[in-house]
Amino acid sequence: MSSEEKRLNRVALGLEYDGSRFRGFQRQRQRPTVQQVLEDALLNVAHHPVRIHCAGRTDTGVHAICQVCHFETGVERSERAWVLGCNTNLPDGVSVRWARWMPDEFHARFSAQGRRYRYRILNRWVRPGLLSGRVAWERRSLDAERMHEAAQCLVGEHDFSSYRALGCQASHARRELRSIRLWREGNEVRLEVAANAFLYHMVRNIAGSLIAVGCGDRPVQWVEQVLQAQDRAAAGVTAPPEGLYFIGAEYPEYPELPVFDTPDFPRGWNLS
Repeated sequence: MSSEEKRLNRVALGLEYDGSRFRGFQRQRQRPTVQQVLEDALLNVAHHPVRIHCAGRTDTGVHAICQVCHFETGVERSERAWVLGCNTNLPDGVSVRWARWMPDEFHARFSAQGRRYRYRILNRWVRPGLLSGRVAWERRSLDAERMHEAAQCLVGEHDFSSYRALGCQASHARRELRSIRLWREGNEVRLEVAANAFLYHMVRNIAGSLIAVGCGDRPVQWVEQVLQAQDRAAAGVTAPPEGLYFIGAEYPEYPELPVFDTPDFPRGWNLS
């Protein structure tokens, strides 16, 4: 084994992808997945197999604005070369936005101190055409202000058993939801939420319950009643995956990572 191969260095990547083209993030028998195509692309750049680790695994149909991953390699490449090399070998629908050499203690998942999601709802009586697969659709009129009011009871540290999937494998359901807001932009209602971590289907279950409030099927107080019930059966339906976007993970100890440096999310952007 050469000295180059013995010394493994850690590289972080930021990527965006259209979840409608993949069977989720995690490598599995059903293809394609984001992990599978990214590891295949990296094999062609690094010339050795790599295993990537991500900030937050996404389901089939769920998109990412800046998913953060890392891998280890003994190969020397410039940050620009990792980006261009990966994108040359990646299929349509996924793109590496940036690469950074990182210290050994960095971990895409365990170094993250928070995560942010967006949920987009096209709210008009005509189904989506150009945005098909990229937004959820609700034909009934939604009251975004009412939805925002109902959601504020979720802020803080709570047991979110009512808002996690029955198949969730997390050891407990306590999470700290740091901020949640809903507003209307034209014919879209948008939800954005930040937490220390999320449970399986947590954002989609919250969105489904808030839609029930927004269209008048449930009162504003119902969202808090569901939270207190600690019973998934008490909540609304799970909103569809195509409206969900993983915005990114928060790494306050690693300010060199440009996770939120986009036109929508300039550095220092805050949900509150």
